[in-house]
Amino acid sequence: MPRPADADIVTYGSQSSLVRPPLAPEFPGCRPFRLTREDVDAYDGHFEYWDAHTETAWKVCEPTGRAHEQPSQRLAGQAHVIAAVRGAPIECYGTMDLILHDEGDRRRSILQADQVVYLNPGRARLPASAGLVIGEHDLPDVVVEVDHTTDVRRGKLGLYEAWGFPEVWVEVPDRTSPNRPAGRAPGLTVHLLADDRYRTTTVSRAFPGWTAAEIHKAMNEPLPSAVTTRVLERVGRALGARDGTGPDDTPWLRRQREEGRLEGRARLLNVVIRKTLASRGILAAVATLDARDLAGLTDDDVMDALLACRDAADFRVRLRRRRR
Repeated sequence: MPRPADADIVTYGSQSSLVRPPLAPEFPGCRPFRLTREDVDAYDGHFEYWDAHTETAWKVCEPTGRAHEQPSQRLAGQAHVIAAVRGAPIECYGTMDLILHDEGDRRRSILQADQVVYLNPGRARLPASAGLVIGEHDLPDVVVEVDHTTDVRRGKLGLYEAWGFPEVWVEVPDRTSPNRPAGRAPGLTVHLLADDRYRTTTVSRAFPGWTAAEIHKAMNEPLPSAVTTRVLERVGRALGARDGTGPDDTPWLRRQREEGRLEGRARLLNVVIRKTLASRGILAAVATLDARDLAGLTDDDVMDALLACRDAADFRVRLRRRRR
């Protein structure tokens, strides 16, 4: 059966898939401009979509600003928190060219995402420098589109679906604009690919348990709230439980946790030291210890010295002897 003229064959490993672009994709909030095959490689501006057949690109009409950029940038910071608690890296690569080739291995179409997220960047086939080629490189676990003055549902979302992207988040920021399309209320929608079609859901599949409402809140807060921080930790632990990793697999977090444990141990032992010496009629103020004083000593070492000492100075001498 002949393939449709507007479809491309993309090979994934040993299997080939027919990729048909959505019918007449629209790009609200964008203006078209001519961009030839010869010029597209050298073009360093941002566009939403480029089509080789018509040599046309669509660019957002409103200048790129804080309201559009901040949500995806905040997500990158939050992903690092989740990754630290998980104990394994997560990478956000920002805007990336997502390229579909034709049968002649020439660029057929290009999408530019606002943010792409890889949960396992060390194992993914990633482009060395140029954009991601569909069928050659691994797709991101999550693509993020920020609809500040656009509506990706009428164009880009159908392309993502046709190209097989597993999860797309469409974020409409709290900060609004007079140029925002009618009916685009603030919020985040999660689109999951199932049976080659997107379905909307209230929770991410890539980030287990992270709800659309929680993601939207995190992407719009000027500073992470205590609630959001707890959510990020919860999602990180869920990923770690799935992968067999945890906070101690993140070197800097492991050091901080160890410092916290040592400080907590010192506080607890100082309570025991103060009450025990006071019960023996010994002034306890000069016997207070910090985490460095306790390095190389067990709790039994401290208790033995505490019960045998004549005074606070003798207590410290006995600890030094045990440390040797």
